[in-house]
Amino acid sequence: MTLVRVEGVSKAYRQGEVEVPALRGIDLVIAEGEFTALVGPSGSGKTTLLNLIGGLDDVSAGRIVIDEQVLTALHEGARSNYRLFNIGFVFQAYNLVPVLTALENVEFVMVLQGRSAAECRLRALHYLERVGLADLAHRRPKALSGGQQQRVAVARALAAGPRLVLADEPTANLDSDNALDLLHLMEELNEEEGITFLFSTHDARVMERARRVITLRDGRIAGERQRELARGTG
Repeated sequence: MTLVRVEGVSKAYRQGEVEVPALRGIDLVIAEGEFTALVGPSGSGKTTLLNLIGGLDDVSAGRIVIDEQVLTALHEGARSNYRLFNIGFVFQAYNLVPVLTALENVEFVMVLQGRSAAECRLRALHYLERVGLADLAHRRPKALSGGQQQRVAVARALAAGPRLVLADEPTANLDSDNALDLLHLMEELNEEEGITFLFSTHDARVMERARRVITLRDGRIAGERQRELARGTG
């Protein structure tokens, strides 16, 4: 089943009097349950494409459809609301709220969704346990390692119940052990809960574990490959 359709999407940014193209006529389909990486050199358009799919930025041309909702037809407020309930984000810089504990950070998006305090607490504790941080729930980000902060960010993204998780260079700041642990965790969640993951990455470890790798170059799709291995292997 198709979850995301990117249809003829272009994006240009204005620099002074000049428009600089970041994406040029991208067509892409992401099926529900995919575990897919966007790769390519810096400036190829990976993060731009993630931001457009996530509704964080406006397209210059084309349209993006997520689960039959035309995201690019929504005004900013409606798009923000759709994003809140349907899309999870894992950022390279974690983007945790420094004055909140790990538990409160995971609860944060659910509070915005209007869930009850009891449900927020229950789901937050469940996902902190799922990422192996239940015993650190009351620590603030500055008292956590980089790998632990990234796990909190993953728990926050998943606790809100998204259909789609967008992860922008999620392993870039992690050492090898933490990066592999995080990838294994996301693979398990993809397999067990059916959550669709779309990454942007330069990391060979992510490319090796992704089941589909899409290469961008100069704002265009330059090719793709699929890994035909049983889930849970490699």
